[in-house]
Amino acid sequence: MVAVIGMVAFILVMIAVSTGAIITGVLQSNLSAQVSAAIRNVQGGPTSSAIASLAAGPFPDGTVLVLRNPDTGDTGAYVDGRLVRALDESQVDEIRDAVATGLSTAESDTIDLPGLGTYRIGVTVAPSGTVAVLGLPLSQVVSTIGTILTTVALLTAGGLLLLSAIIAVVIRVGLRPLRAVAETATRVASIRMDQGDVTIDERVPAEQVDDHTEIGQVGTALNSLLDRVDASLAARQRNEELMRRFVADASHELRTPLASIRGFSELSLRAMRQAQDDESRQRIEMAVETTEQSLERIQAQSLRMTTLVEDLLLLARLDEGQELVYGTVDLTRLAVEAVGDARPAGPDHAWAIDLDGEPVELAGDAARLNQVVANLLANARTHTPAGTVVTVSVARDGDDAVLRVHDDGPGIDPGVAAQLFERFARADRSRDRKTGGTGLGLSIAKAIVEAHNGTITVRSAPGDTTFEVRLPAKPRDPAASQ
Repeated sequence: MVAVIGMVAFILVMIAVSTGAIITGVLQSNLSAQVSAAIRNVQGGPTSSAIASLAAGPFPDGTVLVLRNPDTGDTGAYVDGRLVRALDESQVDEIRDAVATGLSTAESDTIDLPGLGTYRIGVTVAPSGTVAVLGLPLSQVVSTIGTILTTVALLTAGGLLLLSAIIAVVIRVGLRPLRAVAETATRVASIRMDQGDVTIDERVPAEQVDDHTEIGQVGTALNSLLDRVDASLAARQRNEELMRRFVADASHELRTPLASIRGFSELSLRAMRQAQDDESRQRIEMAVETTEQSLERIQAQSLRMTTLVEDLLLLARLDEGQELVYGTVDLTRLAVEAVGDARPAGPDHAWAIDLDGEPVELAGDAARLNQVVANLLANARTHTPAGTVVTVSVARDGDDAVLRVHDDGPGIDPGVAAQLFERFARADRSRDRKTGGTGLGLSIAKAIVEAHNGTITVRSAPGDTTFEVRLPAKPRDPAASQ
C-alpha cells in the first residue's frame, strides 16, 4: 500500500511541477507579447521625454520607459496608478546597463529595478534615432504563478489524502477474504490431528469465497484442501478402528486353538506321568488312549490355526499386489467344477447352474478365482438352512464376465450387510465354529476380485440373496483387441 501511494504521489507531483512550468512559460510568453505590443505604442520624437511619452498613451500600471534621444539624452519614467513618475538615475542606469549587455531590438529580458521590482523589458529604435526601452512588471505574473502553484499543491495534497483513504478502504475490503482464510488456517492449525477421532469443521465462510477473484479462489482452494484432509482423517480413523478390531479378532482366533493345544498337551503329559507312577496295564492303556485323543485335537487345532495364518498371509500379499499368477481362465468351466465340489459338502442343499451357450474366458489366476467361487458357495451353504436352492450362473455382459451365486435362503441382516466384506466379519456375529467361521472368506474373495480389477457386490432380501462378481472378459474375437 505504501509503495502504491508513493508511486501515485510521485506521479501527481511530477504533473504539478510540469503544469506549473508550462503555465509559467505561457504567462511569461504573454508578458513578452504585451511588452512588444506596448513598445509599439511609444510615441516620441528627437526631443520627447519618457514622462511625456507615457502620459501620451494608455499604458498598464507599473510600465517603465527609458528614452535615449540624440538631443536630450536618457530620460526614464514609470506609471504609478494614474500618475507618471520619473525614474532616478540608478534605475535609469540599471536599464541602460541591461541594454548595453547585448539586448537587441525586438528582444526581451528580465531585470531587477531597485525600488520597483522585477521587469520584463523590450527595446525598439524609432526612425528618428530615438531608442525606447519599455518594461512591464513581473509581479502580476509571479502572483498568478504562485496562486496556481499553491492551488495545484493543495489539490495534489488533497488528492493524495483522498487517494490514500480510498486505497485503504479498497485494500481492506479486498483483503477481507484473505483475512478470513488466515483466521481459518489459524484455527485449523490449533487442532490436534496426531491421534484420536479428529474432525475439521472449520471452513472459510461462503460469503468470503468467490471463484471470480484470485483471493476468493484461495478460500475455495483452502476449503477443498480442508475437505480432503477431513476425509483423510476420517479414513485414517476408520482404518485404525478396523486395524484394532482386526488385531483383536485375529488374537481371539489364534488364542482359542492355542488354548486348546495347551490344554490337550497338559492332559497328555498328566496321563503319561500317571502311567509312569502306576505301571498297571489298564493305566498304560488309558494313558495311550488319552494321549492319542489329545494329539488328534492338537493336530486339528494346529491345522485350523495354520489355515487362519495362511489366510492372513494371503490377504497381506494381495494388499501388496502379489500372489497372482496370470493365465487364461475359463470361468464357465471353473463354475462347473466348483459346483461339483460343493455338492458332496452340502448334500442337504439343492445345487443348480445356469450357463451361456459359449465359454466365458478372462485373464487371471485360475486357482485364486476358484477360491473366490468356493468361498461364495461355502458361504451360501453355511448360512442357509437345508433345502435351500443355490444357483450359480455365468454370463457375458458387454466387456465383463459376470458370475452370480444366488440362494433363496432367509437373506442377510441389513445391520451387517455393509461390513460383510470386512475382515473377520460374520453374518450372525457369532463365535460358533459351525456357522461363524473366521470371517475371512468374503474379505479374501473381495481382495482377489479387486486384484483382478473387478468388483464383487451383494444384494439381499428374504428369499433372494445374490453375490455378483464382475471381471474384465477376453474379447470374443481376438482381432477385436488389436
